[in-house]
Amino acid sequence: MSSHIDIAVNLIGSALESNIDTIIAEAESAGVSPLIVIGSDLPESRQAIEICQRFSGLLYSTAGVHPHHASTWQSDSYGTNRELCLHDCVVAVGECGLDYNRDFSPRDMQRQAFADQLKLAAELQMPVLMHERDAHDDFLAILKEYRPHLIDAVLHCFTGSRASLEAYLEQDIHLGITGWVCDERRGQELADIVPLIPDNRIMIETDSPYLLPRSMRPKPKSSKNLPKYLPYIADYIAALRGQDASQFARQTLANSRRFFRLEAAE
Repeated sequence: MSSHIDIAVNLIGSALESNIDTIIAEAESAGVSPLIVIGSDLPESRQAIEICQRFSGLLYSTAGVHPHHASTWQSDSYGTNRELCLHDCVVAVGECGLDYNRDFSPRDMQRQAFADQLKLAAELQMPVLMHERDAHDDFLAILKEYRPHLIDAVLHCFTGSRASLEAYLEQDIHLGITGWVCDERRGQELADIVPLIPDNRIMIETDSPYLLPRSMRPKPKSSKNLPKYLPYIADYIAALRGQDASQFARQTLANSRRFFRLEAAE
């Protein structure tokens, strides 16, 4: 019986790709199933769909273009992304958004790709999985334009301030929390504000293979984060929120099932 859904796993194009069978099996043994596989660009989204079809019921995917790859978003990308989103295993549009921290793609192209993918999510009435880093004002402005037309939206790997948290909650979106919160150096502000997220608006994720929880003991031999570590992250967040760990797990599982329309998932 599943206790958790990992809403963001970078299974394709990462250090996890060479060991997919074991990663899925170990996650399932730890009560983490299904896994939501992130599509970061259109070719990767297609690969994610193919992997999900091999592991039906254990994997679902998103389909979209991350802001790092926004320069690949062309005139025909909307139609291609739309086609990908129609596969049964695709449960959200994305990962899309803005990232001004590294500017791997020009900011105007990031904004266009983000807006187009929100438009697509609205057209298809699908949830959208979003990314924002150092781009709060522009991100919020674009989100506000499309939010009335979106059925559901999650900002995954949220690491922002109290002010940004409040602004996003005003837009009635979900927030995905990772093992970043387990880092006493970088994650302290997030640890302080994570209790402010309403019960029905919080979801949990590893963002694996990134963001291995710094506080894990014993420390894993590998620096790779894995979906099987999600129960540790969940328990840590529950403690920060002053909630019973089992109750918190049930709440976040229900939130994730409802968000991705996986109510029947076991």
